[in-house]
Amino acid sequence: MSGISALIKRHRLTAFFVLAYALSWWAWILYATGLSPNPIASFGPFLAAIVVLALTEGRAGIGRLFRRMVRWRVSPVWYAVALLLPGVLAGIAAALNILLGAQPPSSEQLGGWPGLIPTFALLLLVPGIGGAWEEPGWRGYAVPRLQRGRSALVASLILGVLIAGWHLPLMVAGQVHYSDIVLILFAMIVVNWVFNNAQGSVLIVMLLHAANNTVSGSFFSPMFSGADSLRQSWLLALVWGVMAVLVIAIAGPKNLSRKYHRQEEPSPDRMLEAERSIEPLGSAPEEQRETPTAQGKE
Repeated sequence: MSGISALIKRHRLTAFFVLAYALSWWAWILYATGLSPNPIASFGPFLAAIVVLALTEGRAGIGRLFRRMVRWRVSPVWYAVALLLPGVLAGIAAALNILLGAQPPSSEQLGGWPGLIPTFALLLLVPGIGGAWEEPGWRGYAVPRLQRGRSALVASLILGVLIAGWHLPLMVAGQVHYSDIVLILFAMIVVNWVFNNAQGSVLIVMLLHAANNTVSGSFFSPMFSGADSLRQSWLLALVWGVMAVLVIAIAGPKNLSRKYHRQEEPSPDRMLEAERSIEPLGSAPEEQRETPTAQGKE
């Protein structure tokens, strides 16, 4: 056991991603036997983060992750972005789809919008339903470490490739189109823009993920079928791509923010030095240690 722990400590990010896949893809067995509706256990990345943190940083590391998950003191602007942006982008894609010849949704389909509220609550609060509970792993653990020594844009692209691969069982099962590979790559840039500007709040990103799965996955996308459904998925990827380009142009690739430095976890050596030192009295708590960039406000 000590040998495994030492190996994980030397390769923390690699261990996290291997575990994230393993603790998620086991659900394929249940799916293949008809015991589960999904071939992926979406809370796998969260469990992977807990395991790796427990073996490498102990209670302190797990505590930092949980604090990110309940970090609610964020500008109201980012709550609005998290809750409204997915619906705006999905709505634009649906409108373009109809303009290109897709069958317009029926009044009955459009009238189902009140059901979005309980669906959103379910996807946000229940682990394993939807994707919100992926975020403590992807954003809470992986992003602050991927962004250490890399630009936020490069970190987003690396994460996008790995998350796209993680979604492959859903594509093989036909639950999502392969266009989601492109969509995920673009979406990672936009989501990390929100994460860095929300001062590393995993809560905000969980809200965004739940809102996207609710409005796009449970409302707009089911309105289309056949070729119209495939076109909708590619248009959705296109719209997220345009949004990603705007984010890079406006916020900059280095931090994906004009106000804050990208979120980074200190290296293991620096963390060890910090644990051995005595923190000066009156120092700011973790939530307030944000380093504004010199480029102005978002």
